[in-house]
Amino acid sequence: MGTLSVRMPNSLHSKLKKLSKKEKVSLNQLINSAVTEKISALETEEYLINRAKKGSKKKYLEVLDKVAE
Repeated sequence: MGTLSVRMPNSLHSKLKKLSKKEKVSLNQLINSAVTEKISALETEEYLINRAKKGSKKKYLEVLDKVAE
């Protein structure tokens, strides 16, 4: 496991400490969770953009035509 030293404004650090106490998790757990969520969101966005590039409007419309109204 790696170690990372992060500089942040005191106000953000204070908010993180309050949230970690409220959620009953360590500061490290809260930060790990937040970073994991952000990475997941960015990777999902990238995946969807790449997937959309492979899409076909013609095939999409053909499928829609098969759907009962």
